[in-house]
Order: sequence, then C-alpha cells, then structure tokens
Amino acid sequence: MPLRAENPLHLPIEKLSLGCPVLDRLLGGGAPCGFVTELSGEAASGKTQLCLQLLLSAAAPRSSGGLSAASLFISSEPPFPLRRLLSLSSGAAAPLDHILVSTAFSFKDLLNLLKHVDALLSLVRPPSGRPIRLLVLDSAAAIFRADSDDARRRSSEIFTLAAKLKEQARKFNLAVIVTNHVVDVFDGGSSDQHMGNYLNLSSSGRKVCPAMGLAWANCVNMRLFLSRTAGDGNGDSGTGGSFGRKLQVVFAPHLPETSCEFMIRREGVFGVATQA
Repeated sequence: MPLRAENPLHLPIEKLSLGCPVLDRLLGGGAPCGFVTELSGEAASGKTQLCLQLLLSAAAPRSSGGLSAASLFISSEPPFPLRRLLSLSSGAAAPLDHILVSTAFSFKDLLNLLKHVDALLSLVRPPSGRPIRLLVLDSAAAIFRADSDDARRRSSEIFTLAAKLKEQARKFNLAVIVTNHVVDVFDGGSSDQHMGNYLNLSSSGRKVCPAMGLAWANCVNMRLFLSRTAGDGNGDSGTGGSFGRKLQVVFAPHLPETSCEFMIRREGVFGVATQA
C-alpha cells in the first residue's frame, strides 16, 4: 500500500478534555493520548490547577470528553492540593477513587517509581478497577533543580526521563502531562534563546523561558505556556487575586502557534471565548 501524507490533526488520536470547551478547541480536542505534553509557567500561573482539572476529567465518561479511567499524580513538590481537588470536584461521586498519588524527590526516586508504574499499567485488573490513562508529573524542574551540579549527568538524566515517559505514553496510550518552571531571560539577544520555539515569552512583565534547557525542549511532544499579567480585564475570582491569564501553544506537531485567555475560578479553569 503506498504511503500518503495525512494531517496529524485528523489522525485518530484519542484526546482528553481539559474540562472546558474553549480550552479543548484551542488544543484541537484536548490533551492527546500517546503524547508527552508540557505545561510551563511561573509559580501561581495555573499549572497545577489545570492538572487537577485533568485528573477529574480523566475519570469522567467518554461521552463527556473523559477516558473513564484512573490517573497517577506524581508530586515532587508536596503537599498534594487535596482541598483544591475536592472543591473542583463538587458534585462528582467519589473523586478520589480513581486518582493515585505518589511522590519523588530525586531522579533516582522518580525513575524507580516509573519502573514500578510499568507493572501497574500492565495489570489486567488495576487496583481502582479502571486502567490508568493519565500520568501527571508536577514538576520535572524540581527534580533536576535538586541535582544540578553535573551538567552532563543532568542532560543524560533528562533524556532518560523523557524516553521513559514517551515509552509509557506510546505503549499504554497515556496522556502524559509534565509541569515545568520558567527562568528569567536577562540578555534577550542570546541566540540560544531563539532555539526551542520559546522566543518572546513573557509573564508578569518579565521575559522568561521554560527551565531545563534545550535538552528537555527537544524531548516533549507539545509545549503549552501559561502566563499572567496583573490587573488585566479578565481576572480570577475567588482565588486570592486578579490576573489576566493566557494559555499559549508554543509548539505541537498538529497545532499552529495560538493562544487564548483563561480564568481560574472556584469552580475550575475556564477559557475566555474570543468575541466574534
């Protein structure tokens, strides 16, 4: 059979809803299974909030954009935000029944945990009664911030982690979500900052770029950037502040570079529809 080119947007890739129609449209249907998706942004930009919403979405029925599945949340910066998860799950029945939580504080801990996850993913009858289809690592940057003395070893470990996550995403058709911090860009003219598709990113009035460098940037399938601007028109309510927020597609094999504003409210994370 002759090979033919196809638009990746139209390939039969299963998507996990972000829990908001506006955000789903931005991503062409949601977070793709079989991919490693990065959420990068400064502290309090909404990365963990969006991850919690994805945990609840994964347990939802397929008719609602979910996967009818369990999730695994790996935290490198505890404690796990249980109170916020429960507030987001208002009305959901037993939201914790299908969410597994673990911690890892070093690369060695994380790699050992992921090896045990292989066995868990392979179980015919998983503990929660549902297969795990979502894996969240919050955050990768914290793991490597603790072990940053040897740059060569750090790069090798980053490649090892990325390879393991990609293997699990493909083998078990997981949606893998990894959060990442950002670092300030001071010179603005360094050619290194022009690589990896993160030129001209800013948040809170500062030029920034995702942490972990090009070694990590070249390993993720999709990079999403969350930024905020104090005092913008579409502010949060009930979350302790008023900020304008934006979710930006920095790169993805099936999407153009695009963005939309979003808000964080007590009920969840919601995209702001563009006025026609």
